[in-house]
Order: sequence, then C-alpha cells, then structure tokens
Amino acid sequence: MAVVAIATGLAAIEVYRLLRAAGHPSLPTLGTLLALAVVADAALPELVAGSGLMLLAIGMIVVAIGTFALPDPRDGVATWMTTVFGALYVALLGFIVRIGHAAPAMPADAALSSLGAERGWILLLVLGVWAYDTGAYLVGRRIGGPRFLQHISPSKTYAGLVGGIVAVTVVTAAMLAGLGEDPLAGLILGPLIGLAAQAGDLAESLLKRAAGAKDSSNLIPGHGGILDRVDSFLFAAPVVTLYVVVAVS
Repeated sequence: MAVVAIATGLAAIEVYRLLRAAGHPSLPTLGTLLALAVVADAALPELVAGSGLMLLAIGMIVVAIGTFALPDPRDGVATWMTTVFGALYVALLGFIVRIGHAAPAMPADAALSSLGAERGWILLLVLGVWAYDTGAYLVGRRIGGPRFLQHISPSKTYAGLVGGIVAVTVVTAAMLAGLGEDPLAGLILGPLIGLAAQAGDLAESLLKRAAGAKDSSNLIPGHGGILDRVDSFLFAAPVVTLYVVVAVS
C-alpha cells in the first residue's frame, strides 16, 4: 500500500500540472489528499462498510467548499470538477491493493502457491501489462502499418495492438495456470488486460496532448514521470479486480 500511495501522490502532482497547462484550474492539494485517502481506504476495505462511497461524498463536499472563495462561479465549477476528476483518476491505482483483498485462496498444489494469492494476482496484473506494452512495441516497430487514433498518439498501430494482445494473452494464461486457475480463461482475461492497458495509455496521452506536453514530468530521466509509467495500470487494475470478484471469487 505504501508503494502505491507514493506513486499515487506523485502521479497526482503530475496530473494537476497537466490539467493546469491544459487550461483547467484545480485545487491540487485537496485533490492529492483525496486520492491518497481513497488509496488508504483500498488497504482497509472492511474497516467501515461503504467507506469508499463515503470518502467520495466527503471529498466532493470538501472540494466544493474549497472553491467558494473563487470570485467567478464558472471558475468555481470548473475547479470543483477538475479537482475531483484528477483525484479519482490517479486513485484508480488503489485497485492494485484491492486485488490482494479480493483474491481467493489458491489451491495448495498450485505452482505459485508459495507467493500467496494476493501477490500472485498482483503479479499477474504487472506481468500482463508489461507483456502487452512489450508486445505492442516490438510488433509495432517491426511491422508498422496502419495507425489508429493519431490525434491522440501518432505511434499506435493495429499491428502493435494485435501483437500486444497476443503477448498478454500468453502471459496471462501461463499466470492463471500457475495460480491454479483454468489457463483457457486467459483467452478472456488477457485481451481485457491488454485493451484496458492500451486505453489507459491513450487516456494519459489525451491529457498530455491537451497540455502540450511530451511527458508527464522529467522525474525519471529518459522515461518521463510516474504517470508515464503507471498510466496503463490505472485502467488495467480495476479490470483485473472486477474479473477476480466476478469470475473467480
């Protein structure tokens, strides 16, 4: 949870910078605190029933109050919406923590039983996203071909999309087998992870395009910012959590 919280806090700073550069006012401090509260709640899901919804309600109220001092009500509404959006966007990382809580016990004879279900399912998410990114990059660079959504990200190709889907499906099937699950379910979960990871990458590209920025920050030399590294996980983590809750638990 600590690692996810640190990444969330740094990503929140970058998101609010991008939103400000795109012309959308916000209250970064309140937004960052709301995002961290949501992630903390993900680590303690059974502390209070419905705590996530209560946090969202309280956060929206606090942010709304924070905008009352702005002289133009139109700026107040824009600031309110942008602040809540930024907080909830980066707080999607909290689903990485929730996967661990949602994961059912693994069979004793599972190949990865020594990891524990929590670490096993989180590892499936991490390796799945990395597999998609790697497969999409290698195949896209090798084959090239027609591109899609060039107004958001000019380098994305259909060949890369297919290559990434194949890679994540193979890795997901192997991980499911190691977790004692039916590897054929990888034919469903693998593409879901891949498509979600791609959507997460495109969503961040949308923000950067609107802000006129190449990277979310220069925190990591040669690699951009934290948001550039976790953008795919923002959408893929909720998908894996939903799969575990609906199809496995």
